[in-house]
Amino acid sequence: MSSPSPQVSIIVVSYNTKSETLACLASVAKETPALAHELIVVDNNSPDGSAEAIAQACPGARLHALKDNLGFARANNLAALEARGEYLLLLNPDTVVLDRAIERLAAFAENTPGAGIWGGRTLFGNLKLDPTSAWRRMTPWSLFCRASGLSAALPRSRFFNSEEMPDWDRSSEREVDIVTGCFLLIRRELWQRLGGFDPVFFMYGEEADLCLRARQMGARPRITPTSTIIHLGGASE
Repeated sequence: MSSPSPQVSIIVVSYNTKSETLACLASVAKETPALAHELIVVDNNSPDGSAEAIAQACPGARLHALKDNLGFARANNLAALEARGEYLLLLNPDTVVLDRAIERLAAFAENTPGAGIWGGRTLFGNLKLDPTSAWRRMTPWSLFCRASGLSAALPRSRFFNSEEMPDWDRSSEREVDIVTGCFLLIRRELWQRLGGFDPVFFMYGEEADLCLRARQMGARPRITPTSTIIHLGGASE
């Protein structure tokens, strides 16, 4: 489960998602046999027995069973402090790794070092495309479209729903503004320079802030279609 010289530190933060987290960790073990990695799991004081189940199922993982719910951002920051990998992979507990996705993403990062942040292709539980693997930054116009309902009414419109890039089916490599935090690979050195996630975010929005700050420092986040996961979504709410 843990390599003495990991290339990637895989970080999973869970809250009240015992069955989903166990499935996620099982998929990591199954689909990441050839990558030197370590697994760090932070449980945010789940009331469903997650920490005990994770400790039993994944004795090779470094588990932090917290006494309080720190939220997604602060829990990831905590895990990253002890990470040893060249890269950090932030992986949601309600995801399933498919077809060597982490290995493929690490290889993509090695081939595109200037990106600094990398992501893959996400699918819903029914295996249909989940377009939220990446999106454009918010603008006054996109905020107006969301607030007025235009984005919801015209989800396939590049003009009224520009944040989600509806004209792109995620089947090609592309530079993006923001990579989803459910499956986000970042060079650890860049994470440290950024100071990790801004702890003002408890849950949601932290990856957008991180990616946009990284872009200001010269990073150019990229998505690859060769690395695919399932994201069930909303399990820890």
